[in-house]
Amino acid sequence: MVDDGSGDVEGEGRSAVVPSEIEAISEHVEAGMPDLLSELEALVSIDCGTHTKDGVDAVGRRVAWILTGAGGSITTHPGGALGDSIVATFPGDPAMPRLLLLAHMDTVFDPGTAAARPFRIADGLATGPGVADMKAGLLVGIHAVAAARAVAGGALGTIVFLANADEEIGSPSSVGLIRDAASRADAVLVLECARASGAIVSSRKGAADVRLRIAGRAAHAGVEPEKGRSAILEAAHLTVALHALPARYRTVTCNVGVLKGGTRPNVVAANAILDVDIRAATAAELDAALAAVQALAAAPTVPDVTVTVEKVSGWPPMEKSRAAARLAGHARAIAATLGFDLEDVITGGASDGNTTSGMGIPTLDGLGPIGGLDHSPSEYVEVASIAPRTTLLAALMLAIARDPAFVAAPRS
Repeated sequence: MVDDGSGDVEGEGRSAVVPSEIEAISEHVEAGMPDLLSELEALVSIDCGTHTKDGVDAVGRRVAWILTGAGGSITTHPGGALGDSIVATFPGDPAMPRLLLLAHMDTVFDPGTAAARPFRIADGLATGPGVADMKAGLLVGIHAVAAARAVAGGALGTIVFLANADEEIGSPSSVGLIRDAASRADAVLVLECARASGAIVSSRKGAADVRLRIAGRAAHAGVEPEKGRSAILEAAHLTVALHALPARYRTVTCNVGVLKGGTRPNVVAANAILDVDIRAATAAELDAALAAVQALAAAPTVPDVTVTVEKVSGWPPMEKSRAAARLAGHARAIAATLGFDLEDVITGGASDGNTTSGMGIPTLDGLGPIGGLDHSPSEYVEVASIAPRTTLLAALMLAIARDPAFVAAPRS
């Protein structure tokens, strides 16, 4: 747990990781860089879209092997029709803060993408499907754990490394596993890549995927259209109203991403569906926006039409707590010793860090290397950023272990 009443909530100047230790970590990391890049090529060369179970499991077996080599004790958690998740435990001093590191193994790409866009390094950039989201961050996490343990010896708490198989679709098979691991952790470090600017992520918007089902009345569009009640017309009214919602709030975004309805041009549409993405930086604004959607559904514009609302999936906002600010402060102090400035920012995308932060566990995200253009053919990682960011992450683990504000909370 974290003492939120501590004076220096940002943690500046309190990392207690001396330059000689950071240098030792850096040397350990640099020595492992050839292996890391070789492992990165191997992982990126495997097609592992979320629904490609064989590919995700192939990545999982390789990740388990790498984690075992780093000293972790491995447990495999079946994912059913989806891939299996991998958990590695690195035992430590039970009186020291326990850390959970989160990474995911799945991508958004279809089978055949790895062959069509193979891993390559050119002009200082590593490219290939999933290189930034998030094969590089996953490997940075493993190498950082190895470096931190090598330098700190036994002066670390237990570290749990969780590589899940289905983050790209909201972690449906692994969210229980994540919650269970987080409930035993005193801080969570998420290994998504840093922003293209180099910033880490201290807060993320919460998100809700909402489906609106619209029921109207069919009729012949030429003979007696007045007897119909067009679900598509109501969907159009709702689309305009939903896209106007952000104007009411400070941080809300709303997007109707899918509109489906009707059967033929000469039939007044009896049914339509809207799939909507709603996001907000705070739980209060996300709840308010969802209530506004319900209000729109309860008062349709087209007479005799009914609208029902279903929340398909969602993530709570990852709000920047005092404890998360303290984690970010440690990271900034270490980055300064390494010779670069570090910002922490909010981003609109959700991650598994939303889940752990929503549980009240101090969470910091974006701790992988610098990368960008995720989910696109141009996805990249800056190779020169890999070693410094691995060193930063390893030193952050030492800083958390030594911060008197972070203590190992009692567990029943």
